[in-house]
Amino acid sequence: MLAAKLYGEKDVRIVECGVPQIGPDEILVRTSAAAICGSDLRMIENGYQGVDEAHPLILGHEMCGVIAETGKNVTEYSVGERVAVAPNIGCGHCRNCLEGDYHLCEEYQALGINMDGGFAQYIRIPQKALQQGNVIRIDENVSAQEAAVFEPAACVLNGQERIGIRPGEDVLIIGAGPIGVLHALLARLQGAGRIFLSDLAKERVKKCMELAPDIIPLDAENLEKAVMEKTKGAGVDVCITACAAKAVQETSFALMNMKGRILFFGGLPKGKDLIQMHSNLLHYKELKVCGSTRCNAQQCRKIASLVREGKLDLKGLISRKYELKDFEEAVRYAQSGQGLKTVILFEE
Repeated sequence: MLAAKLYGEKDVRIVECGVPQIGPDEILVRTSAAAICGSDLRMIENGYQGVDEAHPLILGHEMCGVIAETGKNVTEYSVGERVAVAPNIGCGHCRNCLEGDYHLCEEYQALGINMDGGFAQYIRIPQKALQQGNVIRIDENVSAQEAAVFEPAACVLNGQERIGIRPGEDVLIIGAGPIGVLHALLARLQGAGRIFLSDLAKERVKKCMELAPDIIPLDAENLEKAVMEKTKGAGVDVCITACAAKAVQETSFALMNMKGRILFFGGLPKGKDLIQMHSNLLHYKELKVCGSTRCNAQQCRKIASLVREGKLDLKGLISRKYELKDFEEAVRYAQSGQGLKTVILFEE
């Protein structure tokens, strides 16, 4: 089979390798689609711990496919079923795992991160992934392209569950990439009142507004002034930093209403993650600040349900589709920031 393997910093290759062999409690999935994530781009750019010439890694953690083979002990899934795969797997017995948050396990593993993932014609799904509910059946009315982006949508859902958006609240999203527009779409489902979006790249804001026309754009260069004008000096109830920018995180405190909540969704590069904040704003406005990372399988299942029921439309997120043989071109396009989500399509 063909696979996109990372061998080190700026070294990703399309190689021919053997189809994975599965054990009696595992399944083999024939890949239908896999989307490129910002994490994939960072791993390609910077390399990844434990990945080298002798230990290459098949990338890709946003994926779906068709079950091609089941182990002899697997009874809950059948060959031919269409499935999405949540990538994060935990030990199964620590506190976080027992609460269903396998993505926060200290022994966390993930397909496409430290286990072979979805940029290949076939994916081996280990026993723990089956036990932890990571394999999600896809309805016939849901395309493979949509199912491939369940995972980033679930990461957004995780963040919004942490921060809590109440009906009628003003929500500001800073960052107009695919994560930003997903935050806008899900904030609307949570009952948000006004949804503001800000990004230095005005063209990206326009793309997001095509998918969520009720977004209110705000001038990124004069963001505090724009926020205060729109809210009559009160500030927003919720601010989501959907970009990896230190200045944005630092600025967010001055944009908040009383009892406002700030979500740091985009992580900062290591060594550049110390920020300054106005402690009195936090104190006297009774602000809450939290972070979020990854997602659990249940959140992926919630996204699958929202898409199936027609409440969440992910089709517009897909900007371009490529074949696996054109993976390097797909990466260059994703790196350019011209579109939203770039998908490697194996079959529909």
